[in-house]
Amino acid sequence: MGRLFGTDGVRGVANQELTAELAYKLGQAGAYVLAGETKHTPKILVGMDTRISGDMLESALVAGICSVGAEAICLGVLPTPAIAYLTRLYNADAGVVISASHNPFEFNGIKFFNGNGYKLPDAIEEKIEAIILDNAEELPKPTGKNVGVKSEIETALDDYIAFVKGTIEVDLKGMKIAIDCANGAAYQAAPVALFDLGAEVSVINNEPDGININSNCGSTHMGDLQKFVVESGAEIGLAFDGDADRVLAIDENGKTIDGDQIMAIIGLDLKRRGMLAKDTIVATVMSNLGFDIMAKKEGLNIAKTKVGDRYVLEEMLDKGYVLGGEQSGHVIFLEHNTTGDGLLTALQLLQVLKTSGKKMSELASVMHILPQVLKNAKVSNEKKHKYLEDEVIAKMCKELEDEFHGEGRVLIRPSGTEPLVRVMIEGKDQDYITTRAIELVKVIEERLG
Repeated sequence: MGRLFGTDGVRGVANQELTAELAYKLGQAGAYVLAGETKHTPKILVGMDTRISGDMLESALVAGICSVGAEAICLGVLPTPAIAYLTRLYNADAGVVISASHNPFEFNGIKFFNGNGYKLPDAIEEKIEAIILDNAEELPKPTGKNVGVKSEIETALDDYIAFVKGTIEVDLKGMKIAIDCANGAAYQAAPVALFDLGAEVSVINNEPDGININSNCGSTHMGDLQKFVVESGAEIGLAFDGDADRVLAIDENGKTIDGDQIMAIIGLDLKRRGMLAKDTIVATVMSNLGFDIMAKKEGLNIAKTKVGDRYVLEEMLDKGYVLGGEQSGHVIFLEHNTTGDGLLTALQLLQVLKTSGKKMSELASVMHILPQVLKNAKVSNEKKHKYLEDEVIAKMCKELEDEFHGEGRVLIRPSGTEPLVRVMIEGKDQDYITTRAIELVKVIEERLG
């Protein structure tokens, strides 16, 4: 990855790594590069999640955008995928989201979408980096009437809700649904969309205060929603993350349904209706082995990519696939949106639940999940990419793989946003793979700490 941009935009602790000064420069360089050769005044949409640092970063970002003569259109708190969609709807030149997704509140991030609603390719990110870090190009400094202005669009939330509701063909009358908004960007959009479609909705964690986003709630902490689903008698629970680009589900018994299972359920329904291009779902190397077993049995093809939604999207665009995503609940429906969209995914899942007449647990049982352990090894940022070069780590991984005889696997990879190496071990015996994962983490921390 680049010097500023990680796997998902520019991230860091707000006011420490991601400063107002950096936000200003990103606004300037981003607006300049993404507006390109436009002959009109460039329009850049700006949205954010509910973090306390959002206001500070928005002010700086907007100042940067305006300083190069572009118009900054502020949309307020909205899911990340809403900005991707609205950039196209409003015919804007680019969209910017101020969010650190599922990270704790003290972090924040800035990520861009181009005029078509897609995340930026590496070459464009590198061009923006070169302007900020190397003064690679002289930026315009318009004066007088050519200075950029800030405006707002009051209907942004309503326009996004209307769009997601239009992606399904049924109403949700008679359905009892529990949702966890993670005190994040979905806190308005998700309840309103479900109410509008006629569902009976019970909501938790939809009172953001700037510091409670993702705090023991949402798709990274499912415990409260599991209890809430059972206590409220809901037939399904839906948990969003901080910027609502992903969703995980809970069945009527309180059991978690991950992104692999969600894609299996929706993918099989699309295949049955002749709407799954090439009968293929795009997944990453992190998807559970149970996903591959299910696909083989049901006549589905699974195309595998590196970890990261950008790689899933690249494969989908390259081969014409319509459904892809990650175990984390980041699912892309390319016929509807250009990025993972938690609310859109939730509605697609609810449509299958309603039309099938089955219980959520029954739908999820199409895929058996092999036990999987995920552990984080804390390492120094400079060394997190060097795990492949370390002979001790490589030897330990190979020995484990050999031991599994194809009924398990080991996968280690650096985090795109934090000083961590992520360790994933899959196999039939939960206790055994947990012990081995802890051993491997210890070795990685000793070697790369």
